[in-house]
Amino acid sequence: MTAPPRGPDAHVAAPLVTEADTRLLLDLLRLPTAGPLETGGAGPRPELWAAQRRYAEAAAPLGFTVPHHAPTRPEDIEADGVPLPVREAVAADPGFLACQPNLVLRLGDGHPRRRTLMFNVHLDTVSGDEPVGFDGRRFTGRGAVDAKGPAVALLAGVRAAVIAQPGLGRDIGVLIQAVSGEEGGALGTIGTRPLVERGWYGRLNVFCEPTGLRYLPRASASMTACVRVDGDDAVDDRPERGHNATVLLGHLAQYLGGALPPQAAQGRVCVAGLTTGPLHNRVYGSGELLLNLSYTSERTGRRLEAATSEALRAGLAEFRTRFGAIRELARTAEDAAAITRLHWRKRGLPALAGTAPWAERLMGAAGAGRWPDEEAAFTCDAIWLAGREDAATVVYGPGSLEDNHAHARGEFIDVADLEGFAAGVARILLAFRDTCVSGIGLSGIGAKERSR
Repeated sequence: MTAPPRGPDAHVAAPLVTEADTRLLLDLLRLPTAGPLETGGAGPRPELWAAQRRYAEAAAPLGFTVPHHAPTRPEDIEADGVPLPVREAVAADPGFLACQPNLVLRLGDGHPRRRTLMFNVHLDTVSGDEPVGFDGRRFTGRGAVDAKGPAVALLAGVRAAVIAQPGLGRDIGVLIQAVSGEEGGALGTIGTRPLVERGWYGRLNVFCEPTGLRYLPRASASMTACVRVDGDDAVDDRPERGHNATVLLGHLAQYLGGALPPQAAQGRVCVAGLTTGPLHNRVYGSGELLLNLSYTSERTGRRLEAATSEALRAGLAEFRTRFGAIRELARTAEDAAAITRLHWRKRGLPALAGTAPWAERLMGAAGAGRWPDEEAAFTCDAIWLAGREDAATVVYGPGSLEDNHAHARGEFIDVADLEGFAAGVARILLAFRDTCVSGIGLSGIGAKERSR
C-alpha cells in the first residue's frame, strides 16, 4: 500500500481497505448484534462480546491496547435521563447489561486530553436479518452502513495515518469507543454516556455515522411519548358498553400527526406504534400510541414536550365533539379525557447544538465538507458530549442513512465509500497531530476563542 503524503491536505492513495479489512467486515456482518431492546428479548443473545473481541484483534497490529472492555454498571442506570424501557429491561432481565459490553481501544499512552482524538462507533445494530455478501464492489448485511462498515474503515484510516507518521502514538493519543446500546432506544445510556463520564474522550471527538463524508457539528436528541388508554372492554355485539381504544387512539394518531410537526422546528415527529388488540370480535378498551419526537436544543425540547401535552388535550376535546353523538362511541367520547394519560418513556436528553470553530477549521483542512445548516441533523450518541468545554465533537462517516437503507431492507455500503472515509480519517488524524505538535495547540486555540 502506498503511504499517504503527510499533512492535513494530503490526498490518501487507494486502496486503503485491504483483503484483511474485507474479511473483518464480513465476519462482523455475520455476527448478530441487535440488542435486546431491538429484538424484544426474543431469540439468542447478541454476540457483541465476540464482535468487539474480533475488532480488538484487528486493531492490535496498529498498536492499540484494550484499557476497558466491560458492560455498563447497574448503578449507571440510575442516572437522570435513562429511558424507561432501559430501566424496565434491567429490572426484568439480569443479563440485559452483561450481553451488551463496551470496548475502548487506545493508541499512545500518557497523553492529556488536549492531545487526544477519540472516534466513536457502535457495533450493535437494529433487528432484522439481511443477507451478508460482497461482490467486489458492495457489502450487504445488517450493519453494513450503520455502523460496522464505518468501524472497519476507521481502522483502515488509522493504519494509513500510522504509515504516514510512524510515531503517531507518541505525538497524540487516539481512542476508539466501540459501543453497544446505540440502537433500540437506549440512545447511548448503556454505552457512550458511561464511557464519557469516566473520561474516555478526547479534545476532538468524531462519531462515525453516515453523513456522506460531510462533517455534521450537530446532533438532535429525541424523546418518546406514550399515549395510554385504560378503559373497559366490550363484546362486539354491544360495542357501546365499552371504551373503544382503537378508534380513540386512531383519532389521536391523526390529530397529533397534524398538530405537532409545525411545533418541532428543525426536529421531527414520528407517529409510531399503535397497539390495542388483534381480534375482530371485541372492543378493546386499552391500548397505547407511541410518538418519537426529536429536537435540536434542550430549550426546543421543553417547548415540544409542552406542545405535546397541549395537543393531546385538544385532540381529546375534538374526539368528544366529533364522536359524542355516535351510539357505539358515545361512552368513549364522554370518558375520553378520564381514561387517557400521557407517559414519557424517554425525555430530558441533551442535544449537540454545535461545535468549536477550531474543530470546524480542522475538519475543513482535512478535506471534509460541512453539513448544511438548513439540512436537519439526526439523533446519535454524539449528544453525550454536548456542553463539555474541554471537548469538540462532530459526526462524520460514509454513506447515507436513507440511500444506503440503514434500518431497512437491503442495507449496503460500497467499497468506494469506505475508501473515502478511511482517507478522511487519515487526514483528520494527521491534521490533529500536526496542530498538536505545531506549538499552537488545540487547548490554546480553544482558550483564545472563548476569550473573544
